[in-house]
Amino acid sequence: GDVGLLAMLLLNEMARLNLDGSDAKGIELPKRKEGIQNLMEAWVTTLPSFEEMFVLHPLMWDEDDQEKMQSSSTKKIYRLLDDIDDDSSWLDEKVWSADRKTFPETVKIRVGDEEEERPCFSPDGFRYAVSLVRSRSFFVDGSLRLLPYLDYANHDDYNSYEIRDGGVGTLWGSAKGALLKSGKKLRKGDEVRISYGPKGPADYLLDHGFVPPMCRKTGGGGGGAITAELSFEVDDADRFRDDKLDVLEYETYDLAPMEPSQMFDVTGGPGSTGEPDPAMIQFLRLVKLGGKDAFLLESIFRKEIWGFVSEPVSEDNERAVVTAVIEACENALSEMAAEEEEESKGDEKDRLCAMVRESEREALDRTLVYVKQEAEALDLKEYYQERRLKSLGLDSDW
Repeated sequence: GDVGLLAMLLLNEMARLNLDGSDAKGIELPKRKEGIQNLMEAWVTTLPSFEEMFVLHPLMWDEDDQEKMQSSSTKKIYRLLDDIDDDSSWLDEKVWSADRKTFPETVKIRVGDEEEERPCFSPDGFRYAVSLVRSRSFFVDGSLRLLPYLDYANHDDYNSYEIRDGGVGTLWGSAKGALLKSGKKLRKGDEVRISYGPKGPADYLLDHGFVPPMCRKTGGGGGGAITAELSFEVDDADRFRDDKLDVLEYETYDLAPMEPSQMFDVTGGPGSTGEPDPAMIQFLRLVKLGGKDAFLLESIFRKEIWGFVSEPVSEDNERAVVTAVIEACENALSEMAAEEEEESKGDEKDRLCAMVRESEREALDRTLVYVKQEAEALDLKEYYQERRLKSLGLDSDW
């Protein structure tokens, strides 16, 4: 993805500064004027070192701390780490190891008056670069971008704006650029701060390595709701699996086929009712379709079934859906409770993980309350057969 591509570009910038005496200096692209290249070199040397990122970012934490993070959030850090490891293993085998004259495993760069060794085109180096990119990149002009020097800006919950795209005037017109704007009047010497966007505590921790005060108070960085993540999938043993996969691939959203495994956010925080995402309920109605309702999977209904499951199908199907959500919430809460029983070191990483657990527990609790109420009122809903009879004018007494 974009993060991996930016991580590769960042490693290449480090390789271009290599002082180990070899010719292994990455790819000499893009070609730059001397002044611009000097600015890039100065920026690269000020980035946090490999050792510093062990403290600053969860992707670089030791295994015990990552295990605590894994148990403290439904947004699983191991899933992210597995993706990084898979990408770096493939790159190491197919690209880096095949050409060490271009892709050095480690580099030496000058930081101040000293030379510092950093991992480069290697699994450790890739994870290091990914952690830097996740903590310092921004969505600008529709893409994820790493913006040297603008990435120095710290986050502020209040009176701040996200970096956005903006034109840069030149003698020949204008060019694409990025706009950093303060949310308040500044005096000489004041720090310019920005917003890193409306994220929940887990997203802030996994992206930036900290949880801002706004998340601790209301559960939303910059006013966003706190979220937890639930995942569901079409069972491999489902006798109607092939039909359901066919629906997901061709009949859901135009040009955007759905995978058989999906993740959805559930929300909490002030103002949240705990109502699940309608898209999650729609997906689960299809996943749980079976028994007497399986006729809807017949080919004659193939173009209509996705619309059918946007509303309740049958009481049995709706009960299976709410039961799946209840079980998912209870399982996630059980994992968090087990983590709290473990002995705590009481350090900053423990404190951050506890913040994430507390916020996600609120989202799961609110969702659980809402769905349990839904389970008590299944007989009050209107289901497919009733809607069908009404549409045919056959719902009246004879």
